Amino acid sequence: MSFNLENKVLSCLEQSPEQKFTARDIANWILEKYPDECRKKQERSTAVVTPLDTEGALIQQIVAEIGARRPNLQANNPQIKTTEGRPRRYYYTEKSDDDEVQDAEGAVQIVGEKNRLTEHDLYPLLKEYLFADNQNTYAMRIDEKRSSNTRGPNGNRWLYPDMVALEDLSSEWVQEVKDCVHQTGDVKALILAFEVKLLINRSNVREVFFQTVSNSSWANFGFLVTADIEGNETIKELRMLSALHSIGVIHLNVENPAESQMLIPAEENDVDWNTANRLAIENKDFREFLELVTDYYKTGKVRKKLWNIA
Repeated sequence: MSFNLENKVLSCLEQSPEQKFTARDIANWILEKYPDECRKKQERSTAVVTPLDTEGALIQQIVAEIGARRPNLQANNPQIKTTEGRPRRYYYTEKSDDDEVQDAEGAVQIVGEKNRLTEHDLYPLLKEYLFADNQNTYAMRIDEKRSSNTRGPNGNRWLYPDMVALEDLSSEWVQEVKDCVHQTGDVKALILAFEVKLLINRSNVREVFFQTVSNSSWANFGFLVTADIEGNETIKELRMLSALHSIGVIHLNVENPAESQMLIPAEENDVDWNTANRLAIENKDFREFLELVTDYYKTGKVRKKLWNIA
């Protein structure tokens, strides 16, 4: 076949190892690099139902073919990996899954060409997404460094979520309903907990998931949040584990947090107040979070200045 798409995709990715490209990025590169072959592909299309009579139609066709051939592309070229979520991104790497996780957790994760992010950079982005998705959700960071550290060097890693949030269910209720709920003691807010990771792949998927179960399943809703998920098998594993343990999964779009995706919804649980008490005993940030939740229940409203929200 004269138009060997697999070789062209491999060539595109090989020349920029570790850099992530969408299928459309690759298609544009192919069109620029192989204009004569692309023109012949257009000419051959005149006999089909939908001819590739414009450059846009040609690019869209190449994008579709890249997606359709992705399984064979990766099977024949193990160095080519893909991220999940929208849009899927393709990249070339000689690193093992373990090496990729070590690089992400150790220092930086390269996103695009210029931006370098650490896990701590993701916390304000998650806060931005939560408020953009539902302007009645107020999040704050739980810093394990403000803990008593009585559980050993790795104890805090399996105890505290990275972030917690209050979702105000009563913001649009009329006052009479608020008064009624106040008297009956029914729930008018939900508590959410989040474990945040730069990268999830086959190497660390079970470890980070069960870290989330340990750190976040005490809340009404627990979530595992990540900037990158590598591989379809990783998504399958997350779906299976989430069905067993009620944890949700959020793909955080670091370039535009408002466009982040809830890949797997969480299931609601009752708050485990014994676990909450343990967190409060050992961490100042968590005690401050509980004080804000208590203030909300006392006053019936969220005082945004206390949550550092303008």
